[in-house]
Amino acid sequence: MRKLFIICFSLFISVAGFAQNKKWTLQECVQYALDNNITIKQTQLDEETAAIEKKDAIGNYLPTLNGNASNNWNSGLTQNITTGVLETQTLRNSSYSITAGVRIFNGFRNKKALDRAELSRIAADYNIAKIKDDTALSVALAYLQVLLNKENLKTVVAQNQVTKEQVSRTQELVDGGVLPSGDLLEIKATDASERQRIVAAQNAVKISLINLAQLLAFDDYDNFEIEDTEYNILGEEILNTSPEVLLEKAKESRYDLKIVEQNLAIAKKDLELSKASLYPTINGFFNYNTRESGAPTFSQTVDPNNPSTDVPIGFVEGTNQTVFTTQPNILLQEGNPTPFIEQLYLNDGISYGVQLSVPIFNGFSTRNNIKRSEVNVKRSEFQSEQARLNFESAVYQAYTDAKAAKESYEAAIAALTSQELAYEYAKLRYDVGRTNAFDFSQSKLRYDNAQVELTRSKYDYIFRIKVLELYFGVPATELKF
Repeated sequence: MRKLFIICFSLFISVAGFAQNKKWTLQECVQYALDNNITIKQTQLDEETAAIEKKDAIGNYLPTLNGNASNNWNSGLTQNITTGVLETQTLRNSSYSITAGVRIFNGFRNKKALDRAELSRIAADYNIAKIKDDTALSVALAYLQVLLNKENLKTVVAQNQVTKEQVSRTQELVDGGVLPSGDLLEIKATDASERQRIVAAQNAVKISLINLAQLLAFDDYDNFEIEDTEYNILGEEILNTSPEVLLEKAKESRYDLKIVEQNLAIAKKDLELSKASLYPTINGFFNYNTRESGAPTFSQTVDPNNPSTDVPIGFVEGTNQTVFTTQPNILLQEGNPTPFIEQLYLNDGISYGVQLSVPIFNGFSTRNNIKRSEVNVKRSEFQSEQARLNFESAVYQAYTDAKAAKESYEAAIAALTSQELAYEYAKLRYDVGRTNAFDFSQSKLRYDNAQVELTRSKYDYIFRIKVLELYFGVPATELKF
């Protein structure tokens, strides 16, 4: 038992350690965001709503069937539900009915509602796809920002290490009388400034990690870490594609324009639905109903003690002598109510027919709904046109940004090469006392800034290429880094 406990405990520690030490790759972050991002989940609810709307539209084609049952007590002068006679009584009665209805004609509203529901479903699918692409791109940008901050931190730490070595070297030169003591103070000031930059860089890394974790809906910030991978610049060949070809490809693959086109189609379908209200509607119905009562039954019997009685029926003309006839002496006897089931089939009935409803005047509501729908169509047309212009501008802007990012990256490479040579030359001059600490610090600062700028321009260039690839139709989950 003790060995089993040790093994289980060791496995638990191993799994916990693995979870804490896990480093996320960019592809894992993108997939996790697509599975857990709150915005995507909210958008998926729109898809569920569209599916429900389509079920409603299909249900409009089906007949309706409704049942009704009631049971009540009446006291005083009330109608006997079985005889229809008004009586002073306390009576219980019940009624039951089943009604079926079918829509025969309603201006083709059922067909138009079904078409609209299908348009809504397609629009919801497009919207989800767009949100996923946007989310994947946002995750990639946040991921690259973490990498950029990490690279900046590495650069600052490495720079500070060189500065610390330079402090020791300057101390020796000052002690040897080669350099004045002011140069040592200048180098130490540079060291202090770089240590401040290290703290700022560490904070930037932590904040960017938190931002990325929040984008993933991952709340274990302390144990969240990404893979420290060197990302190369891939996909540069897309810059050889002309902006016109890129735009046409983007129109085919991106969902921005498809969404507004679907919204315009939905607005036009809403206009058709509002116009359908001008047509008459024809409904068919069939109703079966029955009833029963708790009222007692009455039967007629001949009085055994006085079985007959004389009843006057007229007079003899001239003598006015009354003429009598003998009739049975009938007594009414109260009995139990008729059995429940027997009453149901004795008192049942059916009704069926067709109902025509013609809209004549309803306070301008129908006409106003049509005008309101026409306004919405115009608004959607303007939005569609504006979206097209914005989309074209975004594609050309993305292409221009990518070209500029490439030039900036190439310039950063050249600048770093030049600044590195200038720094090496300044270092040699400083070591032999041919230049002062201030000039040397300025040269080193320019070299440090060139390294940071190269890192920034590299990751910016990578991101701009990925944006172009998305416009070119590459799925977000298949972007290569």
